[in-house]
Amino acid sequence: MQVHNISKQNSVLNTFLSEIRDKSIQTDAMRFRRNIERIGEILGYELSKSLQYKTSTIETPLGNCNIDLLENDIVLCSVLRAGVPFHNGLLNYFDKSENAFISAYRHHKESPESFEIIVEYLSCPNLESKTLILADPMLATGQSMTATYKALKPFGKPREIHLVSVIGSNDGVAFVKSQFNNNTHLWIAAIDETLNSKGYIVPGLGDAGDLAFGEKLQH
Repeated sequence: MQVHNISKQNSVLNTFLSEIRDKSIQTDAMRFRRNIERIGEILGYELSKSLQYKTSTIETPLGNCNIDLLENDIVLCSVLRAGVPFHNGLLNYFDKSENAFISAYRHHKESPESFEIIVEYLSCPNLESKTLILADPMLATGQSMTATYKALKPFGKPREIHLVSVIGSNDGVAFVKSQFNNNTHLWIAAIDETLNSKGYIVPGLGDAGDLAFGEKLQH
């Protein structure tokens, strides 16, 4: 798997990352959602550079213009619920893509440190020979990303796969690298060093879903 850590090069992306991490700023849910959306836009732009293009002729009021246009058939799949603003950011740039949504959550067993990923809801078009962009804002353990992809397999084999995340951990990146083939790309805004005992990224930012949409009852 090819990993593209976008924050390795300084850009305005760092501003949006700092604000979603800053506990004095991230309490503004609308601003948090908008920053997640903007990060999705930046990652979508970077991802677009690796896709396939075909020259088309456009007629302007004064003549003709040749320009290379995107020709991939894209399916954009996001993990609910934290993935909603992230999905919107990617969709702003891949506005002609088909869309899929899937719910994946941690079901804790005997202790907060022990959990399994439960997939309940799934809506997906045909994936056969298409470009799949699988988006999950937080790549902590990597289990949600892999469980999501396994759930999508009955819908067809994509021509190529791009994973997109806001923040990941070294462990999460290593896990998805072991689960996806070498032709898969991971586009990520930042990679943090560690996970805590509950499987959350440190320093991370907390619970992205709660920060975007409010705290939820545990079950």
